[in-house]
Amino acid sequence: MDNFVVPIDFSETSKNAARYAAHILNGVPDAHLILYNVFDTLEVGVDGSPLENEDEARRAIMELALQSVRSELSAFTDVRISCVAEEDNHFVNALEKYVLHNKVQLVIMGITGATRLGQILMGSNTLKVVKRNMAPVVIVPPEARSQSAKNVMFVSDFKEVVETIPIESVKTILNLFNPILHIVNVDDEHYVELTEDYKSERKKLDAMLSQYNPEYYFIRLFDFMDAINQFVEDKKIDLIITIPKNKSFFSNLFKTTHTSKLAYHSEVPIVAIHSKKR
Repeated sequence: MDNFVVPIDFSETSKNAARYAAHILNGVPDAHLILYNVFDTLEVGVDGSPLENEDEARRAIMELALQSVRSELSAFTDVRISCVAEEDNHFVNALEKYVLHNKVQLVIMGITGATRLGQILMGSNTLKVVKRNMAPVVIVPPEARSQSAKNVMFVSDFKEVVETIPIESVKTILNLFNPILHIVNVDDEHYVELTEDYKSERKKLDAMLSQYNPEYYFIRLFDFMDAINQFVEDKKIDLIITIPKNKSFFSNLFKTTHTSKLAYHSEVPIVAIHSKKR
């Protein structure tokens, strides 16, 4: 059985991610969707006495709330859905422990906040989870309305593809949905023609993904997001796969890196899978 986790804090953003997960996993054999909540630990009361009863009461409330989300999802999906509420003061640490101990295939999370302040307040946990590399992360923007993953775009810089692309993780995603695969390179330096290096890397990538019969696109545009958004619209893309690399992605999450731009401005979900080369 394949386990898929959706962290739930009962915001509309997280519930939207849960709806998306329930839709795309419908029909995936042996899929198990886990609605996961972490609530803060309360160690002692004002008089120094333990708050065990209060903690159990809070757990019961969280589990009841999770069951409410589960009931909503079960109305339109046949996917097996479980609810887990855990007590911990550190959400990312708790999630990482759960993911690693339960062989989770994907973490599916919402994200919101197109402004810098919104990103810091509401998007930081999602990007922290991506950074931990506990599992591939599907980032679901609030505008996402796709209910399938039939057209998948894989964004590649066509540099050191063998050394950097975790091909088995990419194949795991593709094998779940059996999509039409579009491999896209956006070149903002405007080469007049394809370089020999590009042709060589493309040949290697084609050998790695030949079983999926990928289609290749080389887009010459200055603005990365304009190019991606136009391609998404033209090809009716349902899901974007990207391989964030350490230097460009994690040096500054909120500036100009391609994956963080996608996370906050894309209208379709993005799968972030760590590069092999760190």
